[in-house]
Amino acid sequence: MRARLALRLCAASGALALATAVGVTLSGPTASAATGTATGYATQNGGTTGGAGGQTVRATTGTAIHQALCSRAAADTPLTIEVEGTVNHANTAKVSGSSCNTAAGVIELKQISNVTIIGVGGGAVFDQLGIHIREASNIVIRNVTVRNVKKSGSPTSNGGDAIGMESGVHNVWVDHVTLEASGGESEGYDGLFDMKADTRYVTLSYSVLRNSGRGGLIGSSESDLSNGYVTFHHNRYENIDSRTPLLRGGTAHLYNNHYVRLNESGINSRAGAKARVDNNYFEDSKDVLGTFYTDQAGYWQVAGNVFDNVTWSARGTENNPAGPDPQSNTTVSIPYAFTLDAAACVPDVVSRTAGAGKGLQVSDGNCAAQSPSTTPTASASPTATPTATPTQPAGTNLSLGAGADGSSKASGTSYGNVRDGDLTTYWSPAGTTGSVSIKWGSATAVSSVVIREASGSGGLIGAWRVLNADTGTVLASGSGAGTITFARTTLSKVTFEITGSSGTPKVAEFETYA
Repeated sequence: MRARLALRLCAASGALALATAVGVTLSGPTASAATGTATGYATQNGGTTGGAGGQTVRATTGTAIHQALCSRAAADTPLTIEVEGTVNHANTAKVSGSSCNTAAGVIELKQISNVTIIGVGGGAVFDQLGIHIREASNIVIRNVTVRNVKKSGSPTSNGGDAIGMESGVHNVWVDHVTLEASGGESEGYDGLFDMKADTRYVTLSYSVLRNSGRGGLIGSSESDLSNGYVTFHHNRYENIDSRTPLLRGGTAHLYNNHYVRLNESGINSRAGAKARVDNNYFEDSKDVLGTFYTDQAGYWQVAGNVFDNVTWSARGTENNPAGPDPQSNTTVSIPYAFTLDAAACVPDVVSRTAGAGKGLQVSDGNCAAQSPSTTPTASASPTATPTATPTQPAGTNLSLGAGADGSSKASGTSYGNVRDGDLTTYWSPAGTTGSVSIKWGSATAVSSVVIREASGSGGLIGAWRVLNADTGTVLASGSGAGTITFARTTLSKVTFEITGSSGTPKVAEFETYA
């Protein structure tokens, strides 16, 4: 990574080669696969477009889904997979390849980005088989049913979660899905929609979650607090014991959802979490909002909700229900535009729009259903145009002749194969976050850094920090590539740490100046 950090990725080239033997065929884009755009927090941090602008394939088995992922040119090549039929353990095998990391018995979206999975035709059912998203970004899942995923008994899949996300996942839009179980933990089931270990910028919309002990969580423990910025809207939660969701730390926005028969507790905000709860309809339920089963308080802002036959338990050391007259105890600012349906019509509009097989119908904001918005253009692809050329600091680029190291690299990249001024060579982390450093044999004064992204990859880098690697001190933080200035600091190693991105980031130049 010397000479301004231009690092080469040797990606496989060629067309997508898919075998009909595993049930996948090439197809052109269809309206059902492309209409509608992400909403809520999934629109932030660079946005969520999935496989928009890329190849579209058709799959009828889990193995075919894996084959499609593994046949891409690279792990971030945009891809839409249209799924029809029943996916189960019998037809879901591990497939190997340089652009995937799959496993048998689960749909594995691991260490990848820019993928859409959407049910088409007669519908897509993932039967006793979960969808696992790990170290991944810019993922869209729409119009599918996931049912009866178990963590104990037989067969097991995905730790018992219908859809589970963990380990640096960001920018996920799950829309018009049906997630269901047939009981609680004692029957072998876990959560329907779980997020943990730094999962951020997620939206769950127009979906049905039912017949489960646990609706879902954000944060696996009171120490797992790096998750959040999740939107839940126009969903129906039905016959759920608790966790709709359980929110540990972070921020969630919940609006226009219909909650029916929440048997023990509902929205459980705890450990410093903040929930904004707007125009929802709670019906035939108990303790639908508050902090439960812990003395670590959470917070909420409430407005416009309907509480229809809702009962509330008494307050205690580890039980703080928001009712019977819920009042706000915090404020939550929402960074995106949204339109609220009146709470009174939520049961009706959600019944006509939420879940798989509803034609991707959405609310028009006036309590009526309508067809989804038009097809996103190719320009919405996460492969954005390069950012403007950063202002060039005066003086000598101190990275020339210096050494480099960092976190794990993506397959095919290296710190050594660098060419100064060549933006087609670059370094990428193995996932969507990572760090890279410039180091010197003796103390060197630095006051500015220039980060340039690889050709055709501008705009992928999101949040970052610049660190004095000798002490761990944060010198600067922000988002996007460009020129970064900070107080002149003498050090022997400076680190550029990417903490968020809208795809696999590609750092072509890491210049340093006094």
